[in-house]
Amino acid sequence: MRSFKQLFRITTLTFAAASALMVTTAAQASNKYYEVTVTNITQGVVFTPIMVASHKHGVKLFELGGSASNGLEHIAESGNTVPLSDELIATGKTLDIATADGVLFPGDSLTLTVKTDKRHSHVSVASMLVPTNDAFFAVNGLHGPRGKRSKTVYSPAYDAGTENNDELCANIPGPPFACTGEGYNSEGGEGFVHIHPGIHGNGDLSEDSYDWRNPVAKITIRRIKD
Repeated sequence: MRSFKQLFRITTLTFAAASALMVTTAAQASNKYYEVTVTNITQGVVFTPIMVASHKHGVKLFELGGSASNGLEHIAESGNTVPLSDELIATGKTLDIATADGVLFPGDSLTLTVKTDKRHSHVSVASMLVPTNDAFFAVNGLHGPRGKRSKTVYSPAYDAGTENNDELCANIPGPPFACTGEGYNSEGGEGFVHIHPGIHGNGDLSEDSYDWRNPVAKITIRRIKD
């Protein structure tokens, strides 16, 4: 019998192809970095390729109670980080963006590194939770640590409010042993970003296998020099 990780690797390349991105928008080089380590602390949920960005104060991925942007909707419904990365670059306030090459399994950690400087001292992180309709975790414009210090935060699961939580595999992308349905679509959901209610076993998903209790992700940010 194949393991959880072996089965999910079937879709790892699909997510990576849609999301793999590393871009620097700084006009001048920086030798200071944020090292961002994410740990999946759920029992059965997988994180799609994680996006990390460094940017100026005031940049936000979302506001609780507000509508999700198109870029956030793409991440929350399909794991595709490219549209949100494009939105961040378009602000003119983003220094660096890095995206993981693959998914993150329960209990595992990965580290991504982005450039930082005095003006771009804030960090945002985002990734979809699968299998869900439109759940994601995020760090939303957090001021990074100073000096050699580190900063650790925990993220709950958020609901983008862009797709109804019907828990039907026809509306949920991978992993293949759970669902192989569609990802992004323009259909509406609740209409605003809020804390996700979890998996209730109302459709094709097992509550015992995929439900969680917040938080779902541990994020540690460390400032380093080259």
